[in-house]
This record gives sequence, C-alpha cells and structure tokens, in this order.
Amino acid sequence: MMEPIQFDFGNMMAPALEGGVEPGTFDGAMSEAFGEAHAAVEAQRSSGVLGFLDLPYASETAEQVRTLAEGYGQWFEDLVVLGIGGSGLGAKALRDALLGPFWNDRTDEERDHFPRLHVVDNPDPYTMSGLFERVDPARTLYNVVSKSGATAETMAQYLLIRERVDAVVGAEAARGHFLFTTDPTSGALRRIGEAEDIPMLPVPENVGGRFSVLSPVGLLPAAVCGVDLTALLSGAAAMEERCRSGRLSENPAGVLAALLHHADRVQRRPIHVLMPYSDRLRSVALWFQQLWAESLGKARTIGGEPTATGPTPVAAVGATDQHSFLQLLMEGPSDKVVVFIEVTDHGPDSVIPQRHPEIKELAYLGGHSLGELINTERRATAEALRLEGRPNATFFMPAVEESTLGQLLMLLQVATVYAGALYGVDPLDQPGVELSKRLTYGLMGREGVDRPDLPDPDPRWIL
Repeated sequence: MMEPIQFDFGNMMAPALEGGVEPGTFDGAMSEAFGEAHAAVEAQRSSGVLGFLDLPYASETAEQVRTLAEGYGQWFEDLVVLGIGGSGLGAKALRDALLGPFWNDRTDEERDHFPRLHVVDNPDPYTMSGLFERVDPARTLYNVVSKSGATAETMAQYLLIRERVDAVVGAEAARGHFLFTTDPTSGALRRIGEAEDIPMLPVPENVGGRFSVLSPVGLLPAAVCGVDLTALLSGAAAMEERCRSGRLSENPAGVLAALLHHADRVQRRPIHVLMPYSDRLRSVALWFQQLWAESLGKARTIGGEPTATGPTPVAAVGATDQHSFLQLLMEGPSDKVVVFIEVTDHGPDSVIPQRHPEIKELAYLGGHSLGELINTERRATAEALRLEGRPNATFFMPAVEESTLGQLLMLLQVATVYAGALYGVDPLDQPGVELSKRLTYGLMGREGVDRPDLPDPDPRWIL
C-alpha cells in the first residue's frame, strides 16, 4: 500500500506559535475563503483549463512515452534535454530525486546501461562548449522541448546541435538522434518534425510549461533512464484525489495554500521558503520556486483590477542553509515562512564511528547515523524558529521514490491553483514574461517584430 505524505502545520498555529493562526480563524474565515477558492478551482477543472490534473490518468500518453523510451533508452550513452523554464526544471527535479545527484558519474553497469541525463536550459556559450566536449553526437539522443517551438534559447541550442550532429553522422542519420516534445498540432518545432519525420510527443494544449512535469516533458527523460512511470503517476493520482476535498481540514494542498496566503496578506510574510532536508530534493525546491513565482506574481486580478500581488518563493536546502540562510530566518525581518521537507527513510545510511571518546565535541556523534543527524537538524531548526515566533511547517516524505515524489509534485501544483483563487489571479498565464521575449525577438532581428529603440547608457552611471 502506498505510504502517504503527511503535512504538519502545527508550528504555524496558535498557541504553539506566538502570533500564530488561531484555530477559530482556521475553522472560520480561512475555511470559508478556501470554500470559495475550491469552488473556483472546480469551475476551472470543469472548463478544461487545468489539464495538469488529468495527467496522472493519461494512460495512452504514458504508454506512448514508455514505447519511445524502450526504443531509445539503452541505445544511447547520453540523453540531452534542451528546454528552459518548466521544460527544464521538471526534468531536473525528476532526475535528481529519482536517479540521484551522481547518476552521470556512475559506470554503464551501475546505470544498468541507461544513458546519462543532461538538462541544458541556459544558452550560456561556456556550458554549450562543455557539452560538445562531453558527449559524442553519434551516441547521444537530443530531446528538444518547446511547446511553442519558438523558444529562442532552446531553438538556438537545437540549431547548433543539429549542425554538429549532421556533420558527424550525416543529415539522414541525424534524424534518429532527435525527439521533439511540443504542441500537438502547431508550431515551428512540429513543422520541422513533420517535414523530417522526427518522432514527437505532445504537450497537451491545456498544460502550461510550469505544470508540465507529469506530461511527456518530464516523463520522457525519466522513462529513458529507467524511472517507473506507473508508480510516479499513481502517487500523483492518489494526491490529486486527496486534494479534491472541499473541506479545508481534509485537503493538504488547500491547507498549504490557505496558510501561505494568510501569512502573506494578513501577517505580512510574503517570502515563502521551501527547504527540503535532502540533496535529492534540491531541484524540486527550484522547480517550486518557478511554479509559485510565475503563477502568483501578477499585476492584475482575473477581473482586471490592479493588484501587484504575489509572494516571493525562495529555494533552500537543509542542512546546508543552516550555515548560511538560517541567521536571516531567525533574526532578520519576520517576513518569511519556512516549509520544510523531511525524508523518513533516506535509503542506504552510514553509522558514524565511535572514535575519540575523550573529545566531547565528537563523542556524542558516535553510534548515530547520517540520516538521524540530518532529520534531527531539521527538527531542531523548526523548533528554533518556533521559539523565535517564526512560522514553519513540515512535509514528511516516507522516502524519495516514484510514488512519494508524484504525491509531492501534484500537491504543490494543486496548492498553486488554490492560491491563485485566493489571490484572485490567473495562475496559468505569465504576461510579465512576454515583454522580455518580444524585446529579445526584436533585438535579434526576428521577422515581423519591430526592433526596439533602446536608450543609450547614461555615462554618469557607468564607472
């Protein structure tokens, strides 16, 4: 039986936390507001715009991904994913959590001959040069991910790599080294794929990039490297069903959204820190950072009213950031909420040797394990914050595996759309990103886009 993720939010509630949410407020005003948000989300679900909720049940798409993965997986030494934003962060989150941070350093035998996985998002020329030196084009599969097929960064990378692969294996054979993940019916990438008979996987029209981790965007790279898609999607489905409840006290995604919204709008704590105590979940925190920021940082409400609202998400990792960021969390401005993730079973553990019993600074560590130490540090940090009146909450993951990761990813996505309803904004659009894109197109000379007239730098402000 699948073990569920648990959510402990006691350190955000009074009387455990001085100034915390009163139980009466939670059961009263917050529950009422959530009821309205739940109704709004259910209306969106019925209209078909929340496509990510359907992804755990898209068995035909999952089977298509598996078929392609089985055909490609052990034929190549390396898989390179070209995608930015949600098209890259989701693949990184799945890779680091389920394959581990040292996957690419393992031998072929240790990887069961599944390929190394590289996710290249930023068009940094130094990184691209390093990739060219690292992988053999003749033994590499390139998964180009762009729903529009016009993402400047991704398509520039594709053009560079395509020329290199053509030169090494020939234009005809090069087609077998590419797989496109893009819009199901239109776009530049689909036109190239259809013209050159390159295999393609669809990104559903009602699934945006930052909500696409459980679509072929994230599933294909994971499956090619041997991840169990059935378990991943089953975990997501279980959480999606759990988060349908209209009762706040029964809905973990609703509780997270309601508490963080209350912290921002009522308690003036707009900075929300996701801090897993696990290196494997570091990239999940970065994935959440985009999800929360791009979905909720809006200048206008759905009705068009000015709002300029939106919390600021921050990704951290324990115990590393206890030695850097914690000082600010403890004694800096009280404008932050920390959400921890504790992993109950970290997998293979190491018992700390009992050496130097005469040195008190070391003797107490002997006989404990690293897993025990990192989880103790999480509990100590949470309690230290509580004693200082700093709100925090904790997700408890039984282990970092497919089913539990599917639960976590779905919970955070559902919480995002509930939060959007509470803020009164559209969590699915990103109008603030479009101006930068248009300016880039114009400056780079894209046909049909006017070149912007940028002001000359003011020499007074240049040193």
